[in-house]
Formats: sequence, C-alpha cells, structure tokens
Amino acid sequence: MNPEILIFGKGFIGKRLQEALGCAISDKKIYRLADAERELKRFQPKIIINCVGHIGRNVDDCELDKDLTLSANVFAPIILAEAALRHDKRLVHISSGCIFDYDYAANAPITENSEPNFFELFYSRSKIYAEKAIAALCQKYPVLIVRIRVPLDNRPDPRNLLDKLISYKLAIGLPNSVTYIPDFIEGLKHLLKIKASGIYNLACRGALYYPDLLEIYKKYVPSFQYQTVKFNKLKLTRTNLILSTKKLEDSGFRVRKIDDVLEECVKGYLGK
Repeated sequence: MNPEILIFGKGFIGKRLQEALGCAISDKKIYRLADAERELKRFQPKIIINCVGHIGRNVDDCELDKDLTLSANVFAPIILAEAALRHDKRLVHISSGCIFDYDYAANAPITENSEPNFFELFYSRSKIYAEKAIAALCQKYPVLIVRIRVPLDNRPDPRNLLDKLISYKLAIGLPNSVTYIPDFIEGLKHLLKIKASGIYNLACRGALYYPDLLEIYKKYVPSFQYQTVKFNKLKLTRTNLILSTKKLEDSGFRVRKIDDVLEECVKGYLGK
C-alpha cells in the first residue's frame, strides 16, 4: 500500500488508478470541508487525487440531474482543493478534454493554454467551472490538472469506449483524441514523479477514427457487424476534437500514437 496517495472517487478512473498506484481510495461523499478533512486525518496522505465526478450512463444524464452534477463535478473538486491547500497536500484533479468547441478545418490541436468554450452540454459546463477555479491555484500551489478524453481501456467496463462502440454497433467517422488508460496511468506516474503542476492533456498522440478500432476488434471477432454514420445524423450534442500532447512529450514522457495501441488494447480486452 502506498501511504502517500489518497484517491477520492471510486468510479472507473478512480478504481483503475487505485489498483495501479497501490494506494488508498475513498468513496466518501464530499459535501463540505469537514467531509474531506476527516478522510485526510484518517489516511494522512501527501497527495490527493480527485476522481470524483458524475456522468451517468452518458453525458446526457447530467442534463437530468443538474444538482448532482454540480455537487460531484464542481463543488466536491473545489472543496478538495481547499482541503489540500489548508493541509499542505499536493492536489491532482482529473479533468476532461470535452470542454472545447472544435473546427476541424480551422483549428490546430488544442493546447493547455486554449480557453474552454464548449457550453452546450451541462456536463462540459460543470467541468469548465471546476477546471477554471482549480487552474487559478496552479500559479502558486502544487496543483496538477490532467485532462483525459474518451477513455479507452484494455479491460471491459461500461465507461470504456470499446464497450460502448460494441454495444452501439455504430461508429462516427470523425477523428477524436482518446486516452488509453494504461498509458494514462503511466503518464500520471511520470507527472507525479517530476512533481508537475499546471494543466496537462493526457491522451494518445494523434486521433482515432472509431471504425479503425472496430476493424481490429472485427479481426478477432469476425461475426461482429457495425455501421459507420455521419455525426450530424445522430442529432446528439457532443464535442469532437483533437488535443495537443506536445506539453506532455516535452516533459519527458513518451507519448504513443493512438494507432500503436489499438491492437494491444483489443487483444488485452479479449484476453488474447
């Protein structure tokens, strides 16, 4: 057990990190400062990793319960940030890349200095509220914000992009930044080791066309069938975008191309 790290939030990301880092994890609901302080007193960590958040089945569920979304995605992270400052702890906040509007024809990959501007989804707004508040602390305090985007894992889980695409049997033909969870774990370990602060995009280099992933899955499961659809046909409010990984690469971490992880991902997922 790594006694220096305490994770808040026992969801998909929190549990994967807890297993990889061998640290404590708390599923305590954070409604007030005293809730966080009790856990800090109990575990005595040096580093807090905030994985608290609400999505539901998908981001549309955040529109149905905005109070829960505010509590989990905004208030809890800010309370944890204040607790970290008061008790001299390093804070890692897991943020999201789904906070930008993106024009494929006009925009370069989104950097850490880009201004969040996607407000159409309440989920995205809640993530913007928290990131902007916590990012202000990075100027003076040991605070690290990592943005993840469309988690892809080599293990089955309802939050895994591969699980979702297999279930939907549909794939859009737009390139998107993707966070491959095994690489995310290694990237976060690297950032902790170098005591990084500020904002980092933590995703694979390049962008994924979802059909490319499903074609590899189909290679091992020939009976699987899917359709490629135009995004605008789905009539969904979503953001599709590409994140820059240059800052992460410049920090000394080897960022793999998304195409280089797909076969490994599918084979691990299928236990091959």
